Amino acid sequence: MRRSLAITGYRVLAGSVNQTLKPSILCNNFIDYNHRSIGFSLFRAFSGFHDNRRKPDPDDPLSLMKEDGVAVCSHLWIENFREPEKSVSNLTSYLRKFELWVLAYQKVYADETGSYLPRHSIQRSALEDLLALRNAVLDERFKWGARLNFYIKSPRDKTEYDSLSKRKIKTILTTTQPAPYQDRIVQEVLFMILEPIYEARFSQKSYAFRPGRTAHTVLRVIRRSFAGYLWYIKGDLSTILDGVKVGLVINALMRDVRDKKVVDLIRSALVMPVIATKIDDGDKKKKKRKYQKKKVLADDEPKPDPYWLDSFFGFAPEEAEKVPSWGHCGILSPLLANVILDELDHWMEGKIKEFYHPSKSDVIWNTPEGEAEQGNTSWPEFVPTSGPDKTRKMDFIRYGGHILIGIRGPRADAAILRKQLIEFCDQKYLLKLDNDSLPIEHITKGIMFLDHVLCRRVVYPTLRYTASGGKIISEKGVGTLLSVTASLKQCIKQFRKLNLLKGDREPDPQPCFRMFHATQAHTNAQMNKLLCTMVEWYRYADNRKKIVNFCSYIIRGSLAKLYAAKYKLRSRAKVYKISDRTLSRPLKEKKGLSPEYQNMLRMGLAESIEGLKYTRMSLVPETDYTPFPNSWRPEHEKALLEFLSLDDPKTLEDQRNCIKEQGLISPQDYISMLVWNYKRNAIVSDQLSLINGGSKNIGSYDQSQLELSNEDCVERSEDEEENEERIDMAHM
Repeated sequence: MRRSLAITGYRVLAGSVNQTLKPSILCNNFIDYNHRSIGFSLFRAFSGFHDNRRKPDPDDPLSLMKEDGVAVCSHLWIENFREPEKSVSNLTSYLRKFELWVLAYQKVYADETGSYLPRHSIQRSALEDLLALRNAVLDERFKWGARLNFYIKSPRDKTEYDSLSKRKIKTILTTTQPAPYQDRIVQEVLFMILEPIYEARFSQKSYAFRPGRTAHTVLRVIRRSFAGYLWYIKGDLSTILDGVKVGLVINALMRDVRDKKVVDLIRSALVMPVIATKIDDGDKKKKKRKYQKKKVLADDEPKPDPYWLDSFFGFAPEEAEKVPSWGHCGILSPLLANVILDELDHWMEGKIKEFYHPSKSDVIWNTPEGEAEQGNTSWPEFVPTSGPDKTRKMDFIRYGGHILIGIRGPRADAAILRKQLIEFCDQKYLLKLDNDSLPIEHITKGIMFLDHVLCRRVVYPTLRYTASGGKIISEKGVGTLLSVTASLKQCIKQFRKLNLLKGDREPDPQPCFRMFHATQAHTNAQMNKLLCTMVEWYRYADNRKKIVNFCSYIIRGSLAKLYAAKYKLRSRAKVYKISDRTLSRPLKEKKGLSPEYQNMLRMGLAESIEGLKYTRMSLVPETDYTPFPNSWRPEHEKALLEFLSLDDPKTLEDQRNCIKEQGLISPQDYISMLVWNYKRNAIVSDQLSLINGGSKNIGSYDQSQLELSNEDCVERSEDEEENEERIDMAHM
């Protein structure tokens, strides 16, 4: 009995401790095991104890990281820009690449903790969890919006979900929770795969939610290309971004992506319901506010946005305020919105070509192509009014769900285009639009777009030219100029939302009580950063000096009222008298006068106070009128297109032909020429040594190599002269 029990224990031990050893070796080494480990194994075997830990994946995560994730993404961008019209069908192979998952983990980790995690610093347990998440996605076992069961958890999440009470579990399951960490990783992987595919296909007329394109790009394009238009159609299609129609998104996605696993993954993210807490609007008694202890952030916890950045977000224009968020798609939602609206962009590009009718008597846009302009549209004398003998042309731009169409021609053409646009949106997007949602406005009334007003100014430039006889004549000309000015009304509206002023006609600054407990130096530094960002935001506005000076006045008045209330100085005038116009001098504190400020600053006991910037209009920088190129592309697209052109064999052949036509030589021909000259000189020197009686190197050359006829010498001398001339030209 004891012997059979020992044999059973040995088998359990052999299967659980060392499965890789052979039975013969186990029999020989059986006597070496201690009795304590045998007893523990027997206890686990007969007590029904099961190990609930996840079994390690057969694939080693370290062995799967063969490439660099950035290199994989670069390959995706290059391949899609090389063949932008080709439909993509095999994206599952990229989903299998573990390098992309590691790169996505690094990105999400940086967003979660605020610090970058190098690849070699990722713990093995995190890599194993990440591999389990990848396998679950590939095997279609992954579910969006999990609340209790996770393949991988956030590094900041220390919750033990197995030991939670029923009340806490109910709270987690029924209330609004942030997006799970594993969902954000999957979203990042899908985004890295899909973004290069669609960036190569998107129209150049769309600018929102795309890398390298900002609201500043839109303003520069408007200043360059919309100067000659009289009628404008401004439309708001942002209702498409509010609610998602799953069929509409999937149909738009499948125009270019034919991978079933990726499409099903996005469909499940759209269909899976998002649990949100309902807000009860019932009348409730206001509870007394309890004292809240100051929260101390952990070392790995990201810091909240500073006050200046939070305030500047309040200045976001209407067109940039709305960011789509559909189901569990997260960062994929803006990309999918552009995928849906890309069909509208290409439809409008076709309409632009149909509408274009050039006129030879016009000073601009008089070529059949339409892009090559004879004059500068932003210069006054080259922006004439419309008429029967003028070119008919239109242009289009889209920023998110907002569109702007400029038309050069009669208003009837704008009305026809609006009717066609309404029918297209009704057919493709099931969006009911009317004439009120797509108003037609003349340039003289002013068109608001991105908190900037587009209007036409009549200017009288002085035209100087040389008449017959060499006489210089100066005349006053008349022309129209497209003006892009920042809207003062919108600026006042944004300040009112931040509770920094009241009133419209006579805006009165209000104290910024949110900075009441901050020091004067910290408050001034925060407001200076806000002013610097606003100077950059109004960089391309014609009235940049005026609008920034107004913002500086509001902020300076708000701080003066704050300091007057904080230090009990009664009025702003008293504050300016003590602290100067820029508020750079220290103010009186509550408990009497402070010691000499300069002495404390010299000893390092006081913080230096930075004065407010842009208190005078002369300190505000000028408007940026840098010319915007016609065929503008973001820097990353320029690099991609240049790489593809250099990688094309046809480009290399064209360069060689061009070099030959100009009588130059390529570096490869230059090197081969030097090698040939070196060999010829060696042969000649050996001949001379043989003539003089030397016989050292006679065995190293054949007799045929040493015999040079007179004709060969003449031909080689002529070739030598030509080569020397080419070398001289190459050096020049």
